[in-house]
Amino acid sequence: MTINLSKGQRINLSKEAPSLTKAGIGLGWDINATDTGEGFDLDASVFMLDANGKIPVEKFFVFYNNKESPDSAVNHLGDSRTGEGYGDDETIEINLNLVDLGIEEIIFVVTIHEAEQRKQNFGQVRNSFIRIYDASTETEITKYELDEDFSGETALEFGRLYKKDGEWRFQAVGQGYNSGLQAFVDKYAS
Repeated sequence: MTINLSKGQRINLSKEAPSLTKAGIGLGWDINATDTGEGFDLDASVFMLDANGKIPVEKFFVFYNNKESPDSAVNHLGDSRTGEGYGDDETIEINLNLVDLGIEEIIFVVTIHEAEQRKQNFGQVRNSFIRIYDASTETEITKYELDEDFSGETALEFGRLYKKDGEWRFQAVGQGYNSGLQAFVDKYAS
């Protein structure tokens, strides 16, 4: 049974799904009809952070141009350039047993490619969600549906996986930013 989360809520994955080793992270959204004359291209990215809240090396930033982390734990399965269709628009797989011991937190963000030039923001996006499922069984464990209005924001931190007391936990974040992907790179770069 799926545990639905609200903004700020947390779940202990080690307790709710003790056999979880290969997690699927599904991110999805739908686009409202707009008059910007441009197509939407939303991009999911992952930042694997150490105890200092930074990526230890550049390759721990996983996105459409770097699809695998150096420890082979995180794999981005590709960029959906339209967001069309039902279900997950972009998927990230994480083998929790392979995550580098120095990594303590994994941040999931979604940005709108060229948002400023295209005059686009998350107010034009609906039905956004992040979900975690057991990739071995396809069983959904938890889901967070973002229901806030992000009418000025061009980037969203959807959620984060983190280790506490040796156990993996997930927090539904839902924090909007009026910036692009580069702002996250600047924030998390060592």
